[in-house]
Amino acid sequence: MVNPPPLLSVNNLRVNFATQQGVVSPVRGVSFTLHQQETLGIIGESGCGKSVTAQALMGLLSPRTSRTDGEVSLNGARLDTLSTRAKRQRCGRDMAMIFQDPLSSLNPVFTIGFQIDESLKLHTSLDRSARREKILSLLAQVGIADPARCANAYPHELSGGMRQRVMIAIAISSAPSLLIADEPTTALDATIQAQILRLLEEIKQQSAMGIVIITHDLSVVAQLCQRVVVLYAGQVVEECDVSTLFHRPRHPYTQALLAARPSQDRAPKTRLAEIRGSVPPLNALPVGCTFADRCPLATETCRSQPPALRAIDSRTHQVRCWRTEETGVNV
Repeated sequence: MVNPPPLLSVNNLRVNFATQQGVVSPVRGVSFTLHQQETLGIIGESGCGKSVTAQALMGLLSPRTSRTDGEVSLNGARLDTLSTRAKRQRCGRDMAMIFQDPLSSLNPVFTIGFQIDESLKLHTSLDRSARREKILSLLAQVGIADPARCANAYPHELSGGMRQRVMIAIAISSAPSLLIADEPTTALDATIQAQILRLLEEIKQQSAMGIVIITHDLSVVAQLCQRVVVLYAGQVVEECDVSTLFHRPRHPYTQALLAARPSQDRAPKTRLAEIRGSVPPLNALPVGCTFADRCPLATETCRSQPPALRAIDSRTHQVRCWRTEETGVNV
């Protein structure tokens, strides 16, 4: 049986920014694929290139201050060969993004209904009456109990959870085949977070879309994702399925992230494990492995020679590390 082609294919994505200190590269050769009805998690600390990767895929980076290279295909069609304007039109229709902070993403001077209507006018051919019905339908679909009242409200009149639901309604208004969610549950309490994650899963199942979710919360990965890409200093350091991530991680950075997460099994009053040091600055990246200065297993080879991303255990488990023999232990 022939496997279907991926919904999204990203090959050797690179992003360069011009700064006063010179050119820096927050994304350096990132590659991954995503299939329909699949959820891919991208995890890592702040400053590892997660959000820049998403912005590059959506065509949101300014060509005046940045340069994006690499191949990006959606539904088999190349996006990287399109003009900036054509790419943004395609991305707005076929790809949509939910941002971290809905309060800053929504315009405070316009009603919720007006802002959803703007998206519908841009990406659909519906008339005014049909758009009004669609607005109410979208708000109901994302679980808002009183769609009419919400449509007439301003962003500051809604709770954080309702604002995030509105952002999801705007994102799915054009029926995209790909949804990118950048920290969609940030600043939400645990109950609301669980509701938002369930909503994303329901929408994915109903529409057959694929989801890329960017997060530092491993519990979100466990609930929602089938596969995971671990980013560190702008590079993929590990890619695997979710079960492998939690039970057989092979990169020391992935293992450190898992060790640092809170757990009910942890003994009372014991300190959480920490990853010493910090992500290296983009204008002073190490010559060898970018994690070497923080890694307890680092050798001189690690510090002097950059490791390649290579398959281990199976074709679907890839790790960028010189010491995979020593890291092959169950967690």
